Amino acid sequence: MKRLLKHLKKYTLESILAPLFKLFEAALELIVPLVVAMIIDDAIGGGDKGYAMILAGVLVLLGLIGLGFSVVAQYCAAKASVGFITSVRTSLFGHLQTLSYSDIDKIGTSTMITRMTTDANILQTGLNLALRLLSRSPIVVFGAMIMAFTIDVYAGGIFATAIPLLSVIVFGIMIITMPMYKRVQGGVDKILGKTRENLSGVRVIRAFGKEQDEYERFKQENDRLTSNQKKVGHISALMNPLTYVIINLALILLIDVGAIRVDSGNLTQGEVIALYNYMSQILIELVKLANLIITISKALASAARISSVFDITPSQEFGERIEGEIGASAVVFDNVALRYNEGENSIYGISFAAECGETVGIIGGTGSGKSTLVNLIPRFYDATEGEVRLFGAPIKEYTKEALVTKVSVVPQKAMLFSGTIRDNMKMGNPSATDEDISRALKIAQAERVVSDKGGLDGRVEAGGKNFSGGQRQRLTIARALVSDPDILILDDSASALDFATDAALRAAIKELKGKTVFIVSQRASSVMYADKIIVLDDGECADIGTHEELISRSPIYKEIYESQYKKEAAV
Repeated sequence: MKRLLKHLKKYTLESILAPLFKLFEAALELIVPLVVAMIIDDAIGGGDKGYAMILAGVLVLLGLIGLGFSVVAQYCAAKASVGFITSVRTSLFGHLQTLSYSDIDKIGTSTMITRMTTDANILQTGLNLALRLLSRSPIVVFGAMIMAFTIDVYAGGIFATAIPLLSVIVFGIMIITMPMYKRVQGGVDKILGKTRENLSGVRVIRAFGKEQDEYERFKQENDRLTSNQKKVGHISALMNPLTYVIINLALILLIDVGAIRVDSGNLTQGEVIALYNYMSQILIELVKLANLIITISKALASAARISSVFDITPSQEFGERIEGEIGASAVVFDNVALRYNEGENSIYGISFAAECGETVGIIGGTGSGKSTLVNLIPRFYDATEGEVRLFGAPIKEYTKEALVTKVSVVPQKAMLFSGTIRDNMKMGNPSATDEDISRALKIAQAERVVSDKGGLDGRVEAGGKNFSGGQRQRLTIARALVSDPDILILDDSASALDFATDAALRAAIKELKGKTVFIVSQRASSVMYADKIIVLDDGECADIGTHEELISRSPIYKEIYESQYKKEAAV
């Protein structure tokens, strides 16, 4: 919680003024029953209409002043809560950017989205209400009790009995429901994850006719969440009727005692009305407080969930190295292995060296570990065994900025961001000129794509939805080239291109001088002209060599090549 509260420091003044002006408003409300009593006893009882009009004007004035206090309090609370949650979201997003792929895999994408949306909204609402009502409601409740004692000690005893009973109900329900709200939010995470999974894989689900199965799985999770929500809802729903019962019993007793006290001359009629008004104020404020407690319970649960993400320490630490050693190999894998989340090794025993200026092809069947291998080069993941070296130095010695500058990756899934084409091209190099971008587009065979979309100022929708798969792939390759990296990794990033475009792309990349290029592909034609080809089989390096060498000695590579050669020749 301390980690979150620091984001409220910028709004210290608003956080003080909001409850302060609510206290002023509460003080005015406590005066109103006394003025009403004076109207009944003095003005109406004495037959003085002028005095009654004056006191009525006082009531109107108190209402207007109270309205002013309320508006100021509302404004300050809204400004503080919105500013606070904006700062929390920004900080949370920044913290997530520091986490490695392994850390993100452990947390889960759906969990992170829930933290930044649902939990953040609940926390904002809770803070807003807390600033406005958390101090006001108790002041009105206890202030009304004190005022009741000043009017009549016997009547005040009724207040002193009712308030503790109400407090037991309110805080008892709060203690019971807080852990239940945490479970409900956990269920929301699962529902969001299931929904995201189904939307992402909707084509596969339909292709295999699994809609009903997925519906049943979703329904099971949804029913579990609904059951938890009903349980906490049933308990929370007890608050209003229980508080109303106690308050109304107190009112009945108050009227009975008041009537007897008026008859004996110890109380006036106006004072009984004032006591009744104070009890009504307590009823209203306790209902508000009850709802506030429920909201704050949810907000505290959400705050704990957000804090738990901040408590995750990034598993990767970076060094201070900026440059490598002159003349060293660009990339060296020394008996490297990697496993995800304490499972079995995805790759193991990988050893090879890629020299500066070489083109390295990586080929293998689906699930052989091709993407896993290249993900170690930009340090998306850290090797669990062995060592990866860039330009002669262990990869862990480099700064994060140095790795971003030296290595550019074009991932399997081509992703563009909303904005213009120019904005997307400049992501890796904000200082790039239009000439630099045009040069990269030419190499990536994407010049025509850009011209058809209206040039560099052409609009890009979120995810690049207004581009075809092949167009997105060419643009993402161009984006990687704009940053002018020393090492370029193409992770199956030409799978949607036709063979002619793919060949032209490889030829253009081959002309790049001094750059080490890794081409990951399932197409033999994409890697056969590489200086070195790494053949992976079930996470293990089966062989390394040129196309000719592997054809003659590697049965795995030969099988891949011959199975595709007929298809490629037919095309």
